[in-house]
Amino acid sequence: MNAIQRPPVAAIAWPGQQDSVTRVPGRVFVDADIYALEQERIFRGPVWNFVGLEAELPKPGDYKTVQVADTPVIVSRDTDGSIHAWLNRCAHRNAKICLDKQGNTDSFYCVYHQWAYDLTGRLTAVPFARGIGGQGGMPADFDMDAIRPKKLRVANFCGVLFVSFSDDTPPIEDYLGPHVARFMRRIFHRPIKILGHQHQHMRGNWKLYAENPRDGYHASLLHLFFATFGLFRASQKGQLHVTEDGLQTCFYTYVGKEDEAARRQGMQEAAHTYQEGTYKLEDGNLLKGRMEWDDGINLVIIDVFPIMMLQQIANVLNIRQFEPHGPDGVTVHYTFFGYADEDQELTDMRLKQINLIGPAGLVSMEDGLAIEIVQQGIARDGGAEAIIEMGGKTVAPDTTFMASEDPVRGFWNGYRRLMDM
Repeated sequence: MNAIQRPPVAAIAWPGQQDSVTRVPGRVFVDADIYALEQERIFRGPVWNFVGLEAELPKPGDYKTVQVADTPVIVSRDTDGSIHAWLNRCAHRNAKICLDKQGNTDSFYCVYHQWAYDLTGRLTAVPFARGIGGQGGMPADFDMDAIRPKKLRVANFCGVLFVSFSDDTPPIEDYLGPHVARFMRRIFHRPIKILGHQHQHMRGNWKLYAENPRDGYHASLLHLFFATFGLFRASQKGQLHVTEDGLQTCFYTYVGKEDEAARRQGMQEAAHTYQEGTYKLEDGNLLKGRMEWDDGINLVIIDVFPIMMLQQIANVLNIRQFEPHGPDGVTVHYTFFGYADEDQELTDMRLKQINLIGPAGLVSMEDGLAIEIVQQGIARDGGAEAIIEMGGKTVAPDTTFMASEDPVRGFWNGYRRLMDM
């Protein structure tokens, strides 16, 4: 009877068709109560949250700390090689236990009162548990084995690590769906090596960034470099897949397969972006690369709800985690990788091509701007509405054209279902 009661979030009159989202109310990007509810129903709900790559924890005792939205988490490798994830929150007075981003250790302790934990999150020591000089200490029925930070479910798919707070989350491969699972296996088909990390903070809601890689419509319009140098154009042959629940997306395009009439139309309708002949590269080695697969696919984008994106663009391989900071902030953590057995020439190609991606990337820098100018546009007007009808009003599971917002509609259908809106 003394439990804290959460005030209900005021009902949202969601515009557009009720069976498939074609409008998005601006309020979901600015409302603090909605953001708080997302912590419970999405990030700590029946989803798999990406937290890292197994290659980041190669040795027993290796660990990393991450944020799953507002919740701090430790991911660690035990002495037997197993991976564990648990809340980075002391069972005593709720202080963060580990303050470092990554490292190697045989145990953790909370700096506040030095309660100690092993690599699985099990409580192993409590200073002065029996008091001092026979006085004080913990009560006789204090059971260290029964007290520990919350342990999370861990899924390891092809060396990609996910955690879930919920017992109701389906097995990871079922959650990913067949197309996402297939292309993750394609990319992680042999051991990888980490090439580096980048981090980018944007003043925009995390859902704006989650929409962005699902939106093939913008890619050949916003990104001058993409279109001008042929890395991606809406006129290229490609395929787009959305899972039945709308949460996961996979799309890809083929190098050198482009309809000429569609290309000319694209150059005409997007004249601000198609700048062939206007710009050239002083160092053509930026785009020097190899075809690493025999399927002819040079661009793959995978989105795993809620906070992961995986990308192959030419020889650049990177995976991203989105870290929300309230309704109007998000940090994107990029991890770039190659293959452990590749030759140095290919690694050097990847490192040069990484200039396309990241906070100042020749392609990706515009995405950060787009997120912020959308947030600015709705910051004082939560009654604004976004129109997402490109390609139709429903969600086609398989599409062969890129000028489509099917994955964006799928995202919002899934979001509404999880949020019970």
